[in-house]
Amino acid sequence: MEKAIEILKNNNLLKIIDDELDIYLEIPHIAYIEVKRADSKAILFTNVVDRKNNKKFDVPVLMNVFCNEKAVKLFIGDGDKIGDEIESLLKMKPPTTFSEKLSTFGKLFALKNVIPKKLKGKGECQELIKLGKDAKLSDLPILTTWEQDGGPFITMGQVYTTSLNGEMKNLGMYRLQVYDDHTLGMHWQIHKDSNHFFHEYKKAGKKMPVSIGIGGDPMYIWCGQAPLPIGVFELMLYGFVKGKNAQLVKSVTNDIYIPKDNDYVIEGFVDTSKMRIEGPFGDHTGYYTLEEEYPFMEVTAITSKAKPTYLATVVGKPPLEDKYMGHATERIFLPLLKTTAPDLIDYYMPENGVFHNLILAKIKTLYPGHAQQMMHAFWGVGQMSFVKHAIFVNEDAPDLTDHDAICKHILNRIDIDELLITRGVVDALDHSSPKFAVGGKLGLDCTGDEIDELGITVLEDNELLEKMQEISSDVKNLKQYYKDTKNPVTVITVEKNRSQKYLFEDLKPLYDNLKILVIVDDANQNDVENPYMLIWRVVNNIDSNRDIYIDLNTICVDGTNKNAHDNFKRRWPDDVDCSKEVIDSLRQRGILDISDEFIKKFQL
Repeated sequence: MEKAIEILKNNNLLKIIDDELDIYLEIPHIAYIEVKRADSKAILFTNVVDRKNNKKFDVPVLMNVFCNEKAVKLFIGDGDKIGDEIESLLKMKPPTTFSEKLSTFGKLFALKNVIPKKLKGKGECQELIKLGKDAKLSDLPILTTWEQDGGPFITMGQVYTTSLNGEMKNLGMYRLQVYDDHTLGMHWQIHKDSNHFFHEYKKAGKKMPVSIGIGGDPMYIWCGQAPLPIGVFELMLYGFVKGKNAQLVKSVTNDIYIPKDNDYVIEGFVDTSKMRIEGPFGDHTGYYTLEEEYPFMEVTAITSKAKPTYLATVVGKPPLEDKYMGHATERIFLPLLKTTAPDLIDYYMPENGVFHNLILAKIKTLYPGHAQQMMHAFWGVGQMSFVKHAIFVNEDAPDLTDHDAICKHILNRIDIDELLITRGVVDALDHSSPKFAVGGKLGLDCTGDEIDELGITVLEDNELLEKMQEISSDVKNLKQYYKDTKNPVTVITVEKNRSQKYLFEDLKPLYDNLKILVIVDDANQNDVENPYMLIWRVVNNIDSNRDIYIDLNTICVDGTNKNAHDNFKRRWPDDVDCSKEVIDSLRQRGILDISDEFIKKFQL
């Protein structure tokens, strides 16, 4: 990581904190808060301790390496330009003139850099080698991020695996739970490549080799979360973007090849006949994901540079580091998505929609039902299949990232007749679906013209709240958004003691004043004045097959936490929240400088 640290320093993107700080909650809480600042920077923690075990580390911890758009461009490049290069390759035609042949030859010659290069001998990542019982995970400053976490987790591990026949390689980024010095959980979700490999080894009755890289070129991290088709080794993307081969060396105790410049490599094998309870873990949805059985790795070696840096990230409520990584992914993979959806112009996955929970897409509409056709195409493609809520607009719509303009555009075009509610796979982290990994999908076709006025009477907030409270004492607070559009949005908070379909029914006398009603709990820090976090809450909490009610021209969206009132059988997880004691301590020690308003805004 020394090169990355130097780049961050030279571009005024690095904070160095020399105060003594604990791997339990303190370091991740500081990083979590920093990345939410408008001018966020990476942080290098140089004085790292484990107070619970009375241990001091001589290894620094680096967090928020992708701290903003500038950092992403420094480590990955310009996403739009890389996307253009991919598009030019996808559209490449047989050359006819001599100059075209030269141009084509240049493009193809550059692809020689795509294939990772296997080196002989050892790499920088193997300057220090610990084997067997000497290879202890507790020698690494592995963080515990949240109070309810099942233990310490590696959060930026590059997980290298190979298929049983050795023909396919994979680099994935999964959370990795530390059980003890020699055992590491593998959070391989059912849709991931590594899980497919796992079942090959399981069927053959063989142990599966795994090597985990930490640190090195930050580009490896981004490659590990890139949505490439199965069978395409993610480090090929490194070669394509960087214009040079990834340099790999063989692990010490298994046959997996890993980047020579990783700061750490944890090697081992997964016994495919055994599983273990993993979690809970405060994940990037902003909720804890619950305990489930997953495979685990038995560590056989830990190798490192002579002077390594431990790299980590923190996940929870948005905005987070994945905001900046995700934006680059959008730009770079747009041309590949267009191969499946050729009439797609652009798409945008807002970070407060937790990416897979909400997508906006702009298309060239050619015929009736075109948007619905595109919705099905999206829901059938790779990681896009996890998207829960998709809103499609025509090519004349405003820029998708112009939040105010695009919201008005959409709200002027929402037509109940153009809603598509269906069912399909959802992310394994989704907590709101009635069944694990299968849930509702909602598509909004807003590609048409503005809808006609439907003659509702818009009241002032206080008057509408008063009328609602006369009907039901459940209603506690209210705010209306975009009252100047054809579909004003009314957000209310409630004290929940029944299914919200009954409240929606009770409010029938006010349907002449309501077009879209959104309901959230009065608890859980929900604030009707905070639309950013309201969107996060609602798209996390709804399953379209259960939580959308329609009566004539009025739509109700139930964004409350689900329980027995909703016949919800699964356990609803808690929000990911910072420890108040830790925040108070860091503020008192002068390490954190944040206001109460900041804490409220981001629901820390």
